[in-house]
Parts: sequence; C-alpha cells; structure tokens
Amino acid sequence: MLAISIENLVKTFPGHRRQPVRALLGLSLSVDAGEVFGFLGPNGAGKSTTIKTLLGQVKPTSGSARIFGQPASSALSRARVGYLPENPSFYDYLTAGEYLELVGRCFRLSHPALKGEITRVLGLLDLEAAAQRPIRGYSKGMVQRLGLAQAMLHDPDLYILDEPMSGLDPVGRVLVKEIMLDLKRKGKTVFFSTHVIADVEAVCDRVGIVAQGELRAENSVNAILAAGIDGYLVRLDRLPPTGFSPHLAEPVAVTTAEFFVPRQQFNLFMREVDQAGCAVQFVEPRRKSLEEFFLSIIHREKP
Repeated sequence: MLAISIENLVKTFPGHRRQPVRALLGLSLSVDAGEVFGFLGPNGAGKSTTIKTLLGQVKPTSGSARIFGQPASSALSRARVGYLPENPSFYDYLTAGEYLELVGRCFRLSHPALKGEITRVLGLLDLEAAAQRPIRGYSKGMVQRLGLAQAMLHDPDLYILDEPMSGLDPVGRVLVKEIMLDLKRKGKTVFFSTHVIADVEAVCDRVGIVAQGELRAENSVNAILAAGIDGYLVRLDRLPPTGFSPHLAEPVAVTTAEFFVPRQQFNLFMREVDQAGCAVQFVEPRRKSLEEFFLSIIHREKP
C-alpha cells in the first residue's frame, strides 16, 4: 500500500500586487509504506507547501494528495500521522509532560496508556530530566526534540517531518537519525524534508529532489550512489612487476602499490593483478556524492 500518493499537485498563492506565486507546478510522487523517503530541495523549492497540503493545512489549487488511500483533506487520514512542523512552538507555560498529556488526550489515548507513552517518548528523546520544567526555558534543540516526541506519542504509521534536524547539535542529530532508522525497522513510514544532504544519505531508502515547485528527480539512494561511481582505488600487497598494466590504471603513490582504476577498466585490471601474482588488500569505490548529484539536478536547465 502507498503511504503517500500525490498526483499533479498545483498550488498558487496570491502574491505582491496580485501577481500569483506558483509554489507547486504539477508535483507527483508516491511513498511506499515502510520506507524512509527524503524530500530534498533548496529553500523555497515547495517542500513545506507540499507537507502542509498533505496535512490539510493548505488547500491545493488542483491535483490530489492521499494518505493511506484517504484524501489528505480528510481527518481520518491524519489520525495515522505524526507531524513535526518546521518551526514547532508550544504553550510555553506548560511543562513537556503537561503538553504531551494534552496531545495524548487529543488522540484519545487512555490514561494508563498515555502515562506509559509519555515516559517512553521522553526517554527516547533524552528529555526526562527536563520533563517538569516549563517549555519557555528550553533551548531550540530541546524544543525540536519535544516536537518529535509529540509526533511519536500515539505511535502513528506515518511520520511527516519538516526539517527534523533543524537546530539540533551533533548529538541530537545522531539521536534523531537513530530514531528514524528504528522506526523503519518497526515498519513505519517516514517522509521528511531537508536541505542537508548528509541526512538523506544516512537514513533514506529513496529521495525525491524538488526545485521551483517541480519534482526534478526520484530514485533510490543506493542507485544514485552506484551510478556515480567513477572508478576504484585498489591497494595491492606489493608493487607489481615493471610494466604492469600502465594503460589501465594510474599509480596513486609508487611506494604504496595503490592504483586508481577507471570503472570501465576494473575487470580487466583485476585479471592483470591475478596474472601478476599480487594480492588485493582493499578496493574502495570512488563516487560522486549525493551532494554532487543534488547540485547537478538543481542547476540543470529545465527541459
């Protein structure tokens, strides 16, 4: 089953002096249940507009969006969603525990179950020590973690997270990535927007790249990285005999028996290594990064 289905989504806002601002231009994408999908794009690309449409906060000009087969405008679709907005804000006179109790009541969690879930999410997000402090005294990173805690409270099937790593320190970023991977292991679906490419590479199954309101590319992260391999760094146990395949590989350092082998020549190079009686210590692919792929898509001229 598709967790998210978006077809030909268009959204136009009234702009300055009644000039329309076209935020989404026929966007279509789908997210399978149980996968982690990274929604990648520069600021102003249309990521937050797409997410707000999925949550029923923005009505599309045309096109459709569905969550587990239900129209995104339906309250039934949102019952299975945990949502973290880009800039979460709370009733700052409440404590974290009090706010989570309010959220749990909105989802009609029973009192015994709610207490247990509050304890669980506070522990996951490392907020136990601050649970009884007013939220007004929280740092930006703590507010971000509380936002994720409230999204997880009712154990939803789909997590829609808008810039979930924003404001987090390195420890917090690692924590959130580990939580996302754990959600995937449990069969949950995670759809998150970001412009930080390293986050996508670390946790995502697939990535969609959006720019100027259009989906420019969509593929699995592994396929993108595999396609970007230019060649391989090969280290041998010893220097090969004089005249060893000079046309196939470029020596990286003559004293370490390391060679850079172009991708197209790799199989032939390895046969030459075997014939020379050398053992391979390691092979390391040299590839274009996901960042390079992203930049090539963003800067590519539209057809």
